[in-house]
Amino acid sequence: MSRGPRMEGAAVVSRRAVQRLRGGHPWVFRSDVERRPSQTAGIVPLEGPDGAPLGYALWSPLSEISLRRVETDLSRTPDAAWWHEKLRAAIARRAPLAGEANAYRLVHGEGDGLPSLVVDKYGDVLVIQLLSAGVDAWTDAIVSSLVELTGCTGILARNDPAARGREGLPREVKLLYGEVPRTVEVVEHGVRYLAAPWDGQKTGAFLDQRENRVLIGSLARGQALDCFAYHGSFALHLAKKADQVFALDVSAPALARVHEHAERNGLTNIEPVEGDAFDILRAWYKEGRRFDTIVVDPPAFAKTKSAIDGALRGYKDINLQAMRLLAPGGLLFTASCSFHLSRGHFFEMLQDASADSGRAFALRAITGQPLDHPELITVPETGYLKGALLEAMS
Repeated sequence: MSRGPRMEGAAVVSRRAVQRLRGGHPWVFRSDVERRPSQTAGIVPLEGPDGAPLGYALWSPLSEISLRRVETDLSRTPDAAWWHEKLRAAIARRAPLAGEANAYRLVHGEGDGLPSLVVDKYGDVLVIQLLSAGVDAWTDAIVSSLVELTGCTGILARNDPAARGREGLPREVKLLYGEVPRTVEVVEHGVRYLAAPWDGQKTGAFLDQRENRVLIGSLARGQALDCFAYHGSFALHLAKKADQVFALDVSAPALARVHEHAERNGLTNIEPVEGDAFDILRAWYKEGRRFDTIVVDPPAFAKTKSAIDGALRGYKDINLQAMRLLAPGGLLFTASCSFHLSRGHFFEMLQDASADSGRAFALRAITGQPLDHPELITVPETGYLKGALLEAMS
């Protein structure tokens, strides 16, 4: 098993940081580091201003988030064996998913007590993201353990998010072990589609909406519409029960993949539609079109806190158009993956859209993140996905 970097002097943090850590949040910001460790990135001991030991943390010398605590037990010094056990425990939590899908998240960063580390499984290959300098220093040990624990045939690092740049790390896509093909077939509750580990969205596909796709797919009927369809993951589930599904997306290459996925599943009732969702929905409403089932799953409109106001306008607009297009008794599943958009704001937005539509909508379900994307209630940053199933009552 690979060794990691050697630990040296402790990081001393402020009283404010101690309070944050005791509240269950693992982050210590640069402004709260009173004495910086002398070593380069890796894992360091943590101490309070009074010298009291606080455990161990990932150390990122250039990052605004300088320290991310990973261990509170002073008797458990993080080493290669420690990483192996933490990864084993995270993977074991996903055991219930293995019978339903061959693609899911194995490690969800802070949600699994492994800050800034993401590991996604696609069939026999893994895609990982090492999003801090502290965790990047342990790459060899992490890869070695993942190979041993999963028996995977390849591991790809999708180290291209902007967070890497803020850590002083290169943004790159790099093969770390074995072979990883350009596409991998995902089997999800009987539906098949292709993930693209090297250049697809996120790490290759949107794994976090898996259960929501099953939910609305089980209820779909009549004329169905999948807005922001991308590669058609929702559309494929809708098509199992709906008479006809329109997969709407602005990207022609994405819609070509929708067509390929429909053929892969033997489905002939999915029609790709290229265009801007906002414009198309308005035009269809004026034409008198109506749908019995609609999915609105847009990209993150609020990628920063300062973008919230504009994002709320966008979310309200697209949901209002969808509400107007729903036939009486129709179902709308709507979601937001914007972390900066709180659940409260999300539901206030839906209330406003419903009021402006002049129609009554009943809330049938509230959804969050699935088992493989754990959201810790003391770490808000682990949660971002929220959804609602609405029924048109008039």
